[in-house]
Parts: sequence; structure tokens; C-alpha cells
Amino acid sequence: MTTTTPSSTQAAAPSGAQQLGPMELAAMTQAGLDSQPITREQALAILQAPDAMTLAIVAAAGQVRRHHFGTEVLVNHLVNIKSGMCPEDCNYCSQSIDSSAEIMKYSWAPKDEITAAVKAGVSQGASTICLVASGRSPSRREVEHVAGIVEEIKKDHPEVTVCTCLGFLDDEKAARLKEAGSDRYNHNLNTAEERYEDICSTHTFADRQNTVQHASDAGLSPCSGLIAGMGETDEQLVDVVFALRELDVDSVPVNFLLPFEGTPLESYKQLTPMKCLRILSMVRLVHPNKEVRSAAGREYHLRSLQPMVLEVCNSIFLGDYLTSEGQIASQDLQMITDSGFQIKGKVTATQVEGHHGTPSVTVKACGSSSSGCGGCSSAGSGCGGHSHAEPDEQHRVDAAGVPIRQRGVGAGV
Repeated sequence: MTTTTPSSTQAAAPSGAQQLGPMELAAMTQAGLDSQPITREQALAILQAPDAMTLAIVAAAGQVRRHHFGTEVLVNHLVNIKSGMCPEDCNYCSQSIDSSAEIMKYSWAPKDEITAAVKAGVSQGASTICLVASGRSPSRREVEHVAGIVEEIKKDHPEVTVCTCLGFLDDEKAARLKEAGSDRYNHNLNTAEERYEDICSTHTFADRQNTVQHASDAGLSPCSGLIAGMGETDEQLVDVVFALRELDVDSVPVNFLLPFEGTPLESYKQLTPMKCLRILSMVRLVHPNKEVRSAAGREYHLRSLQPMVLEVCNSIFLGDYLTSEGQIASQDLQMITDSGFQIKGKVTATQVEGHHGTPSVTVKACGSSSSGCGGCSSAGSGCGGHSHAEPDEQHRVDAAGVPIRQRGVGAGV
């Protein structure tokens, strides 16, 4: 397994790259309004466009987003039920057994902690709960354990969509999760097929494709996405986004690499806010009528431009990620309402209390959700089950600037 140098992550646009103008963007927008994808050449042109074109690209993608989804935002809450110690050697992952990242590590969180985390997420407007466990593939016994958790969630919160993310599945395991009440299964492709052996040697791109297909065949809504910023070329980003379209996934989480100290990709920090917005816009225009989610790395890479993701994405995560801290929930929800969007979910009204000067916000939500989880079982980019935190509490930030999660599910293990 080789590692591409960080400089290849953001190669300069070639002088002969297709130039985007009003007519080209109008044609892309019309295709999206007609539920048709843009071409590979158009997708590449978006990625290679200059920063000065980014807001116009976001506006085009935003028209498509609003046409298909209005101003609703699907709020997802992930719960990390098993953390770290994964036998896979994915270069990007803080949970890999090869990683020396100082993350929380625990086997199967106590059910009472999981129940509390689910309740916290739902009470703040989440319409999808995503249960994520590290590891290559769950055993039959582990599938039964998770099936029991799913059944309890459905009993307590029948209106909530449950997404499971446990690693590789076969038909039997997928069928059992479906029987238990899991609505969706997440397993990310992460990067292009030709790039895959550069980031992982313990499984293949085809292994990931097969798991997505097993989940779909079992009647689980397929959720699969990517991680940008791992040294891939623009062409490879286009390849993985179109590979996801070929799998006909319902939900596309877009992660931006969190370069954890102690992982082989700890020096990969070439993404810019403008590039991230163009990546999200490209994904939207390739998947015009699908759920597109801004997932891990939103806070780290978008920074002050975070609210702009809502113009393109109709789905975000609430609170912390698998092994890193995210923006506190009250600020996530404030961002949604301040930007003129509404939360979609089967909750009539939720009062989100601010903390130490954080303004409270009343969130009204209606409808139902079919959203799902954005991490893969070993990606290190999902939630810790903690939906809010004190803004002034002490945080531990690693040498790469990634805030390490120390709260929520597993913190007491």
C-alpha cells in the first residue's frame, strides 16, 4: 500500500480545463431540475473552476436542492456504539489498529448510554439515528446484539429512521438487521476504485460495493458516500461520485478528511473552504434528487462558511462525530434556522437550550425522514452520541488541529 503525497490533493487546474460560464451553469441547473445528472466532464469542470466561480456554482446547485427538497434539512444523530481497535489498515482512519491517534476505545457501549444518546438526539430534532460500530464485519452474535438495540429504539421512537453501520455484510446479516427494524445501512465507498489500494490493503473497493448491494437487496435503504482530501485527483473524485450513482444509493454523505495525528494522512490539509463547496456542489448536481449530506470535516474545513453547505446539502449531522468533536447541537440548529431553513422530522417542537451565552432556539419540525449515517464502520467520521456540550469546557486538540472527542457514549468506559 502506497501513500500519495499531500501536494496531489489539490492539483492546479490544467490550462485546458473546461471553463464555466452562465450558459454552462444554466444547462447544468436545468439537468438537475429534470432529475438528470451532469456529465463527467461538467463535474470535473466544477472541481477545477477558480475560486471566483464558486458562489455561482453553489447558486446553481442550490436551485436544484431547493427544487427537490425545498428548505428542509434532515438532521442525523450518530451514536458510536463500538470504538477503535479495527483490524483494517485504512490510512485515513483514527480507529484502525495501526493508528496511534489518542481516541476513546471501547467495546460495545452500555445500553443505557446508547438509550440516553438516542433520546438526546431525538429530543433536539434528529429524525435519523445512526448506530456505528468499528470493525471489519460483525459476527452473527454481534448482529443479534445490534438488532436488539434497533428493536428497542423502534419501540421507544417508532417515528425515527434507524441507520446501521457495522462493516461488511452478507445477505443473511443484512436481512436480520432489516427484520429488526433498521431502515438504512451505511457503507461508504470512500474513494475511487483505482485509488483504493493506495489507502487500504486489507479489503478492496469491490468488497465495499458488494456490501452496499447486499444491504439494498435486503430492502435496506443504501447510504454510501466518500471522503475527500486523501490525495486523490479531481478525476478520481468524479469517479467515486459516479460509482455511487451506479449503485443507486439513496443518501450520499460527503466527508472531508480529518487528518488525525497518528494516522498516515495526518499531513493532508490541502482542502480549502471554496474547494469543499465545489465538491459538495458537484455531488449535488450528479445526484440531483438524492439526499446529499455534509458529514465529517464540515467544521474543520468549512469554518466560517459552514452555513453555505445548507444551500447545497439537504442533510447534516448533529453534534459530535465518531472520534472527533463537532459543533454543539444548539449551534447546528441555530445555523439552520438563521439560514432560513427548517428541520424535517417527526417532532412537533423542540426547545434547544443554549449554554453559557449560546442563544436558545425553538425548532419546529414536521414530516418524516429517510436519512442515514455518514461514517463507515471504520472511517473515524461519525458521531459520539453527544448532542450538546458546554462551549467553554476544555477540549483536547491534536497536533493536526483535530478536536478529539472525550464526551458522550463511551466516555465513562
